[in-house]
Amino acid sequence: MTFDLASLGWDDSFAAAYRPHDLRGQQPARVSRVDRGVCTVLTRNGSLRASLAGRMLCAIADDPLRLPCVGDWVVARTWPDDRVTVEAVLPRRSAVVRNSAARDSLGQVLAANLDIAAVVEPMEPSPDSGRVERLLALAHKSGAQPAVILTKSDLAADPRAVAEQVADAAPGVPVHAVSAATGDGMAELRGFLGAGTTALLGPSGCGKSSLVNALAGATVMATRPRRVDRKGRHTTTYRALVPMPSGGAVLDTPGLRAVGLFDTGPGLERAFADIEVLAAGCRFADCVHDQEPDCAVRAAIDSGDLPARRLASWRKLRREHAWESRRRRGR
Repeated sequence: MTFDLASLGWDDSFAAAYRPHDLRGQQPARVSRVDRGVCTVLTRNGSLRASLAGRMLCAIADDPLRLPCVGDWVVARTWPDDRVTVEAVLPRRSAVVRNSAARDSLGQVLAANLDIAAVVEPMEPSPDSGRVERLLALAHKSGAQPAVILTKSDLAADPRAVAEQVADAAPGVPVHAVSAATGDGMAELRGFLGAGTTALLGPSGCGKSSLVNALAGATVMATRPRRVDRKGRHTTTYRALVPMPSGGAVLDTPGLRAVGLFDTGPGLERAFADIEVLAAGCRFADCVHDQEPDCAVRAAIDSGDLPARRLASWRKLRREHAWESRRRRGR
């Protein structure tokens, strides 16, 4: 199967970055999967398996963030013996980066070159607003357009009320309620996603793989039946870029159990834009919204305009971001 690179997101900006690499035996490719340093890449000639070139291994040793990830555009070289290697990663237009799981201060790129970074949260059981806020901080920092997709709307007694509740934790961010099982909301979601690249970020069992299958109109990702308590099951174990029939691609990810913040200061500001706007009305510029007089943020909580839970979440994520920043500076 061959691929139309334009339908996968190739455009003039990537072409300009690729031009210095335009040598015989080399071609542009998009990474659709990475397994222990071996990439599956999509090219005009089809899907290929590619190892990392020596120059790539040296670059990664200096900076782990240069490791190819799903969504990257790379330079793939085919050798006379039919081996394929990844020679370079083209500059990323956007990237979702979290703190690595190891006890270091290095980041891990989850997905690259996205148009939309969608936080996926199930309506059943009840959505976790704190988790939505954390993932939205990463989405805002990525450079892609953040969005929230609420799955399993068919299991919610009042999907509109649930969507309104989540919207309070996602100011200025589009919120879509859908059901992959019944098709409710899917047409509107397809129209919103368009022909770009969308990454799905969310916990295990939230319905990401079922959502990908519904968008593709075919079973392209494995799923498992719901548990008796109606919770989803952990199924996907790798990140995968799935081309859509109508153009564009959707990037499915394994369930994110722990998402550490990595250099997400601007992302936090945008994820909590409502608090930032309110804080401008505080008497003191360095107000921490605790016991200071004339605090506009606490006044909004007292009036019911701002949930107290949201201020507590803002404080928690700011503390985590400050700790992570100090740890990186101390390396």
